Amino acid sequence: MRFARPARRTMPESIVPMINVVFLLLIFFMMSATISAAPPFDLTLPQTEEADEIAGDDTLYLSADGTAAYQTALGDDAWAALAAMQDEGALILRADAALSATSLAQVLARLAQMGRREVELVIRAP
Repeated sequence: MRFARPARRTMPESIVPMINVVFLLLIFFMMSATISAAPPFDLTLPQTEEADEIAGDDTLYLSADGTAAYQTALGDDAWAALAAMQDEGALILRADAALSATSLAQVLARLAQMGRREVELVIRAP
């Protein structure tokens, strides 16, 4: 008696190589991304015709009403934390565009009294 051979089943496509590629891409993007902390409050930076890139970790934030934020401290605590830090290069100042010029001048004078002579104001290009 001769029985007919059963039809060969084809193996399903393996999904493992695709998963490997996805994980490799995920690792690549995680390693190449720049992760930075979010500002403590919403800022609208002043606008200019041309801007240079400013990078650094030592950043002081100023809101439109003059509230200061430095690292995780807000208000007077921010000024105390800033005074406790050693002068290690330029301080990056991210001030809201609505901050008045007199308030900015007072902040710069206060920074000068603390011994912070080099301050870089961050602006945005159009």
